[in-house]
Amino acid sequence: MQTGFPEVKKKLGFGAMRLPMIGEKVDLAAFSKMVDLFLSEGFNYFDTAHPYLNGESELALREALTSRYPREAYLLANKLTAPYFDQESDIRPFFEKQLQWCGVSYFDFYLMHAQNLGNYDKFQRCHAYEAAFALKKEGKIRHVGLSFHDKAEVLERILGDHPDVEFVQIQMNYIDMESTAVDARRVYETCLRLHKPVIVMEPVKGGSLVKLPPKAQHLFDTLQQGAYPKASNASYAIRFVAGHEGIFMVLSGMSTLSQVADNTSFMKDFKPLTDKEKRTLDGVVEVFSQLDAVPCTACRYCIEENHCPKKIPIPDIFSLLNSMRVFNNHNANFYYQNVVTANAGKASDCILCGACEHVCPQHLTIRKFLKEAAATFEEPKKG
Repeated sequence: MQTGFPEVKKKLGFGAMRLPMIGEKVDLAAFSKMVDLFLSEGFNYFDTAHPYLNGESELALREALTSRYPREAYLLANKLTAPYFDQESDIRPFFEKQLQWCGVSYFDFYLMHAQNLGNYDKFQRCHAYEAAFALKKEGKIRHVGLSFHDKAEVLERILGDHPDVEFVQIQMNYIDMESTAVDARRVYETCLRLHKPVIVMEPVKGGSLVKLPPKAQHLFDTLQQGAYPKASNASYAIRFVAGHEGIFMVLSGMSTLSQVADNTSFMKDFKPLTDKEKRTLDGVVEVFSQLDAVPCTACRYCIEENHCPKKIPIPDIFSLLNSMRVFNNHNANFYYQNVVTANAGKASDCILCGACEHVCPQHLTIRKFLKEAAATFEEPKKG
């Protein structure tokens, strides 16, 4: 399948949603170095959205990227997100603000953000797709696409309604391929069948495929004892998705210079996984299937835009719950009490309103998991 995007230099894109921070602001000095390295290694695709870091992602890209490099040096993707418009007339003013925040006169790629059955009717009612294609005709958008978090049938409906959509961004990684919640395999196959080029997000599942359970890590360590060179866990995850047909871009939400260095090192001259590496990944998947982990990607949609009235740091709590469940990491107790919930809501503060579950791309039963977290970290130990 031809992607039709010759301006894309390489298959790795910089997702600007987990940037280095100083308080509530992006560490621009650190981020600028990351941008410099990424570009110097021959990569040029950057991805943002207004909800990322509460608007700081767009501003950071203006300071670290668009004000420092000529426009032809990079490709910039942004998104139209449901909370920022209520009617068709809201879309263009918001889009123009995004251009200003990012410091550009056009976006190379513009996506209808986080499409699912719950928000698609709003995009339809407000003629959001039509607005984006009108902006494309004006030269303010080069390519119109969508990012997607739902079942394959929903994607087929959307693409049937809007066959001119040029690409689809989906969640896909070696764990979620057979997930009934994420439906990654069927969604990916729908893109192929309808001839839509694919961008992959969450290839390392929000970092969950970087620090692995001991049994899974042993499989990679054993692989590298032979003829295979030392490689990061992230490299196997990213190469897994990048090797699939029809995928022209894999996004990685990098937060350190070392992550940029690692990812660019193996994607600069990309090589798909070997059969032996694929068999090793199958073993890692089997290890994960035997664990009782919360499949949270830390996208933070559940707490952005004041979705949680009790200010519960849901992704951070789930990360600690997984640390306890998967790694038996008892430091999680300390971090829960003294770091994560020190100035925020606790899991037990949940009022069961369900606002978080309504916006969760993974369709997690968040309220149930919060109850389990409260039992794990807050109930006094007996004995």
